[in-house]
Amino acid sequence: MDEKALATDAVDLNIKLMKWQAAPEVDTELLKGATIVLFGAGTLGCQVSRVLLGWGVRKFHFIDYGRVAHSNPVRQSLYNFEDSTAGGQPKAKVAAEALKRIFPGVEAEGHVLSIPTPGHVVVDEKSAETIANDLLLLDQLVSKADAVFLLTDNRESRWLPTVLAARHDKLALTVALGFDSYLVMRHGVSSLKQSHEERLGCYFCNDVVAPMNTVSERTLDRQCTVVRPGISFLASAVAAELFVSLLHHPLRHAAPAHEEDELNESTFLGVLPQHLRGSLYDFSSSSFFGRAFENCVACSRFVIERYATDGLDFLFQVLNNPDYLQTLTGIKDILSGDAGDEIIALDNYCLLYTSD
Repeated sequence: MDEKALATDAVDLNIKLMKWQAAPEVDTELLKGATIVLFGAGTLGCQVSRVLLGWGVRKFHFIDYGRVAHSNPVRQSLYNFEDSTAGGQPKAKVAAEALKRIFPGVEAEGHVLSIPTPGHVVVDEKSAETIANDLLLLDQLVSKADAVFLLTDNRESRWLPTVLAARHDKLALTVALGFDSYLVMRHGVSSLKQSHEERLGCYFCNDVVAPMNTVSERTLDRQCTVVRPGISFLASAVAAELFVSLLHHPLRHAAPAHEEDELNESTFLGVLPQHLRGSLYDFSSSSFFGRAFENCVACSRFVIERYATDGLDFLFQVLNNPDYLQTLTGIKDILSGDAGDEIIALDNYCLLYTSD
């Protein structure tokens, strides 16, 4: 008997049993046909892909420049000791092959590239050529994806994926970890389709500073994300489950959210919050909600329209000029008071300002 065919039937049966016994609205073909792009193949990338695999998702693209380190296999579920030997194998490639070993019916591909990030200056012609090729590939992958997950371990590496998802109006979810806490949030629709008064914010909408190079000056003890081991599994499960629920909503990432949970949109799987924060310290979870920031350095019309028209030239400006994004979006004027706006509150959750 064909073992691969048996495995396919068994995997399909798992989802069908869920459909028959508990959730008849589950669209198995929708899940099977969804294409997922994961920015980051570390702790979060491994866990998110495993949960999605359990839901019947079969098409994955991993994007990561790193290699498997000796410390990774105990925390990152797609790697083993052999992957970390001889300097370590490329995470993106190993993660894709690991999913295929778990289930041969998976279509998974690993892309070994460094995400172009603000503040990382283009130093020579060779670097510029590499960035141009990487941007072309990333743009193509995102444009064809059904969902994009932002799972990297620093703020600036989430900027370009946010821009690309907004440019192509894709469902985007961010997952971030603290020592004993997590953040999961879904981004709103493209600023080219809705005004900032209507749409939900992105990961950068709470910020009044542009992303910059936070990696180069980190000491060795701060170059790895230090978290309680269970928090990555918890956050990854929440993000993957939120995606599956959104995929079944007729508006998908355009589904509105509200400050009061009972007013949130829902599917047969439950409510659709925008922004979730959880803690292992007190085993709590809270939902939040935020509109888009008109001057956002990642998803505003200023940024998306400039990327749509100038593409690579725009990216080089961002990489080489730390002030470019704040000038382009008008944040520099807001902070100086020249725009007639007054910031009245700034905290970890939201930015509030008045405009004349």
